[in-house]
Amino acid sequence: MVLPIGNALMSEAVLIVGALLVLFVIFKLGKAMIGLLANIILGFVSLFALNSFFGIAIPFSLPVIVVTALLGLPGVALIVLLKLLGIGI
Repeated sequence: MVLPIGNALMSEAVLIVGALLVLFVIFKLGKAMIGLLANIILGFVSLFALNSFFGIAIPFSLPVIVVTALLGLPGVALIVLLKLLGIGI
């Protein structure tokens, strides 16, 4: 089947626009993922620092690891707040 030139150009234009849209979405998600990963790493580093240098005895249990992995730094703040209120996690 022979396609007219207009249809071929239109399909190439749609393909190029689609590829650019996919690259844009990947770039935006990648940028968000880097921030999320940095927050998680800072959460674990601060949890280690609280245990090592400040003497707050927070055990590395499964719930603590999950909360820190999901929430990062705010999760560590929540865990410390619960620890100070006497609620164990």
